[in-house]
Amino acid sequence: MTSTTTGLSADELAERDELVEQTETGEVDLRALSADQLDERLDDLEDEDDADFDDEDSGDIELIVLDMAGTTVADDGVVERAFALAAERSGIATGEAFESALEYVRDTMGQSKIEVFRVLADDDEDAAQRANSAFEGAYAELVASEGVAEIAGAADVIRELRGAGASVVLTTGFSPETRDAIIDALGWHELADLVLSPADAGRGRPHPDLPLTALLRTGASAVDAMVVVGDTVSDVESGVNAGAGFVVGVLSGAHDRDALEAAGADAVIDSIVELPALLGLRGE
Repeated sequence: MTSTTTGLSADELAERDELVEQTETGEVDLRALSADQLDERLDDLEDEDDADFDDEDSGDIELIVLDMAGTTVADDGVVERAFALAAERSGIATGEAFESALEYVRDTMGQSKIEVFRVLADDDEDAAQRANSAFEGAYAELVASEGVAEIAGAADVIRELRGAGASVVLTTGFSPETRDAIIDALGWHELADLVLSPADAGRGRPHPDLPLTALLRTGASAVDAMVVVGDTVSDVESGVNAGAGFVVGVLSGAHDRDALEAAGADAVIDSIVELPALLGLRGE
């Protein structure tokens, strides 16, 4: 993936790079870094007015963080089927426990899969790792045998958003291996500026680590200039927890309008194709 450059001075670039390096090496723990603290650390880079998305001023939007499965990539029940295979192969949820485990998987769509399996395994790390490996293998098998498709129009929307001057980062709860298999299948290698998994950021959703890592790595000036978009409660909560200037729910995936609004979405749209117009990045 390519990375968007910014008009920062040498000193500002050094400060940004130091933050990114500290994040990657663990010197800065995003788990302990609130949105307000991140804003304070980024004040040295560039002062920005609060983003006002109602006036369709696209100059305020520097970064758009998009979820993958259910938001830009069609799911079609693949996650649930992969979980069923993983449960059978690993033995993590069998018999009467299977239905309640599947319901938990549905409720936690968008979260880091290893974290989901840790809960289902009652914090038995070996059992969680076995189940997660079984899930990743099952998902890869389904992608290989059935293929994977974008949400209609998603790739064109990403190109349009980047063409309007925003950085676009794709995020997912999948491991880097599964994420990359999806990107390979779609041919999306150069589509977005970055693609991030929880392994790249620290923790998965609903924690703010993924959006904040996207902000640091793209050089966006402040959380107010960031938009977070997703189809699950966890996606929305992650954006809210990161202090994003605007958080958008989409109805093409796991959760409904009521759930997304209750989680804190500023707006809810039917599909990703409506996003450019919502943000004032399309002349309509």
